[in-house]
Amino acid sequence: MTLHLIPVSFADACGFVKLWHRHLAPPIGHRFSVAVADEAGVLRGVVIVGRPVARSYDNGTTVEVTRLATDGTPNAGSMLYAAAWRAAKALGYRRVVTYILADEETGASLRAAGYRVVAQRPPRAGWTTPSPPREDRGADGVPRTLFEVSS
Repeated sequence: MTLHLIPVSFADACGFVKLWHRHLAPPIGHRFSVAVADEAGVLRGVVIVGRPVARSYDNGTTVEVTRLATDGTPNAGSMLYAAAWRAAKALGYRRVVTYILADEETGASLRAAGYRVVAQRPPRAGWTTPSPPREDRGADGVPRTLFEVSS
């Protein structure tokens, strides 16, 4: 199967994430999104890149891959991670970060795209507080691995 990158709207990327992402809902916003399609034009995966969730990383030169979802097509994930880095660099960003669930994912696609492990993050209790209470978004209570690629 031959894959190629295509532009994708935020709405279409979110629709794909709703269908295919294993544990997270679509994000609220983005800086840009990219998709990968097969030779017949069938969408096989999307990457959504936005502002870093951690305030300490939101320095104006860093973006975060907030969602990546594929239908399981081989090499689609690494192709999208690499495209996210190339697009970010072209837009003037100097660093891309992202997290994976440490107990469930290997990071093979990230490593294939040139990303490296920066830190292991312990499970966090979650974002909820007595005021306002918030619902679990799918990554609370699990350890995460932080990856980055930078120039």
